[in-house]
Parts: sequence; C-alpha cells; structure tokens
Amino acid sequence: MEILIGKVTHYYKNIGIAAIELSDTLEVGNLIHIKGHTTDFEQNVNSMEIDNKKITHAARGQVIGLKVNDYVREHDMVYRIEN
Repeated sequence: MEILIGKVTHYYKNIGIAAIELSDTLEVGNLIHIKGHTTDFEQNVNSMEIDNKKITHAARGQVIGLKVNDYVREHDMVYRIEN
C-alpha cells in the first residue's frame, strides 16, 4: 500500500537533492516511491536534512532535503510504501 506523504518543491540537480514538502511523516529507513509525469522510481530513505542538519524523523508540514537516486521534477508526488 502506498500513502501520499508529500511533493517535490525543488530539485538541486548539481547535488542530486530534492526538496520535499511533507503532508505526512517520514523516517530514515522508509521505502518511498516518487512518481510524476516522467518520473517513476522507488528508493530507501538513507538520510534527510532540514537546514543542513541531519534528522531521522520528519513531520507533516516540514520541508526536507533528500538525496535521490534519479532525476526528479517539481510537483512529483512522494509516497511511503507500507507493507
């Protein structure tokens, strides 16, 4: 099952970091699915940051920086995959 947890608000292609505005919680270790018009891949959350500080848990309403394995675009949707 996939739960919508946020959307990409910016992509820093020179460093491979996506800014994601969260509408639900996210933790290091979660499996996520990023999907958009031409984007469609899954990855584990290995690390995330807020204001250049590493965090292990992010809450609804926060904007996080997440290292992504592939190119993402603004408005791509982010889903948490639950077993």
